[in-house]
Amino acid sequence: MAGKPAAGPAAVPRGIRVYAVGDIHGRLDLLDQLLGQIARDAGQGAERLHYLVFLGDYVDRGPDSRLVIERLSCGLPPAFGAVCLRGNHEDTMQGFLSDLRMAPGWLTYGGDATLESYGITAPAADAPMEHLHQAQCRLNNVLPPHHRAFLAGLRNHLTIGDYHFVHAGVRPGVPLDRQEDKDRLWIRDVFLESRADHGKVVVHGHTIAPEPDLLPNRIGIDTGAYATNRLTALVLEGTERRFLCTV
Repeated sequence: MAGKPAAGPAAVPRGIRVYAVGDIHGRLDLLDQLLGQIARDAGQGAERLHYLVFLGDYVDRGPDSRLVIERLSCGLPPAFGAVCLRGNHEDTMQGFLSDLRMAPGWLTYGGDATLESYGITAPAADAPMEHLHQAQCRLNNVLPPHHRAFLAGLRNHLTIGDYHFVHAGVRPGVPLDRQEDKDRLWIRDVFLESRADHGKVVVHGHTIAPEPDLLPNRIGIDTGAYATNRLTALVLEGTERRFLCTV
């Protein structure tokens, strides 16, 4: 329950190493670089179970959203257990496929780059409705079935040991199993400013910081990869915490 004092240092179960990856935003180059670092790091503990947890926001802003989805949907190292969480950008992209009301907001904060990655000329956010509808139809036509399945199959949260993984955060004072998906995808200030014990240490992305944001109740690892070239992974093993980062 929120507010309950921690019994001891947060940990993942023995024999497990977790790699949590922050917001990618269409940067396949950084994703591949970081996956190479992770593979080398994992080779130093081959007897362990290795999990990749991606915290969402794979699309928009950067140039290679289509290729990032391709890599995550069918190009990850087979030796890893992998879980891909939903970010607010995937949620909005998926909404755009069936609801034109999502178009202006999505195009404004990066959806234009995603359309371009699928070979579609992006209309302006304030374009006539017919132009928005044409872009919607084209994306529905060219989106590969396994990309559509990937978007539909994204999870909204994951718990491993004493850590709770989610895209944006959680609402303080609400049990983790009763959180609303809107908060998991979008929450910001009320979560970031809270020092409450959420019952687990929350690992999240969504809010950019120049360095990983390490607090007693949460760890933020969105280091703004699409603009800074820094894609960050949090490595958890036992009670140990460390970071890998692209350079």
